[in-house]
Amino acid sequence: MSEQQPVFAIEKIYVKDLSLEIPNAPRIFLDREAPEINLQLNAQDTCIEGDIYEVLLTITVTARVKEKTMFLVEAHQAGIFRIRNVPENDVSPVLGIVCPNILFPYLRETVSDIVIRAGFPPVLLNPVNFEAIYHQKKQQTESKDGVDPNAPVKENIH
Repeated sequence: MSEQQPVFAIEKIYVKDLSLEIPNAPRIFLDREAPEINLQLNAQDTCIEGDIYEVLLTITVTARVKEKTMFLVEAHQAGIFRIRNVPENDVSPVLGIVCPNILFPYLRETVSDIVIRAGFPPVLLNPVNFEAIYHQKKQQTESKDGVDPNAPVKENIH
């Protein structure tokens, strides 16, 4: 009986790629104005083999003051998940909602940490409703309006 029980396991959570650019250093540190923060967030999943999947959250955070870029951070937070004995129509929501919800706090910490280490005030990412994003992408995919289901989510913070 236990062989047929649904299995969801986190095998590994890791930072797959991380980059920081401060193109206007050192002068940008003298600017005291609050920056405009732009975010782009994307989630994608890949079947590695059998019941093992990689889910990847990618975020690009750009801070600008006037027309100058203060900093640009791109982070790829990934996780390897084992999903077994789950009905086929439930695997997609697990990959698109559950896994990103698990990864997001790690991504949030990675971004905040790298920005602080760069000498700037922390960037605290607001919670993301991955369920709403998943359903929106699913509707866009089902309607034949040509919207790319893998298009990043964009958000502006002032």
